[in-house]
Amino acid sequence: MRVLGVDPGLTRCGVGVVEGDLGRRLRMVDVTVVRTSPNAPTPERLLTIEAALDEIVRHHRPDRVAVERVFADVNVLSVMGTAQASAVAMLVAARHGIPVQTHTPTEVKAAVTGSGRADKTQVTAMVTRLLRLAESPRPADAADALALAICHLWRGAAQHRLEAAVAAHEAARPASPTIRPATRPRSQVGGAR
Repeated sequence: MRVLGVDPGLTRCGVGVVEGDLGRRLRMVDVTVVRTSPNAPTPERLLTIEAALDEIVRHHRPDRVAVERVFADVNVLSVMGTAQASAVAMLVAARHGIPVQTHTPTEVKAAVTGSGRADKTQVTAMVTRLLRLAESPRPADAADALALAICHLWRGAAQHRLEAAVAAHEAARPASPTIRPATRPRSQVGGAR
């Protein structure tokens, strides 16, 4: 499975593509950070992110897109920009018919490091180790995007297999007979005429 991980941000949007599966070696396919100028109007910044993500999706053809779930913060402007970039990533995926899954930062940290409280340095170190990279991805947004893809490969793949098994089980079960309520002959409905 090939997963595109997106660490959304309006100024820096991390994007990482990882291939792998449960119990198999992971391989980094690509990683980049899409940057926009804080001085540019927001619509132009979103358009830059959309164009970059669309090009990456067309080039790498991921099976799934994993996006960091936006959470409330004290800085409302920061949350709004992150939410807007997140929505752009989902829109690009939907346009290409690619399923999207969101993961919380805690889920990602726990999947990659074993602790939901890991800091960025620990996440970067584990991403570097898991992908057998010669050097750590920089900046942290790049490592976070790769961590999202890894999280989805491990957590999402397990969830998809579970859902497929349940669907197969449901399809194999014999259909239960449909019981319809008894009906009265027409002459008895509504009285005699």
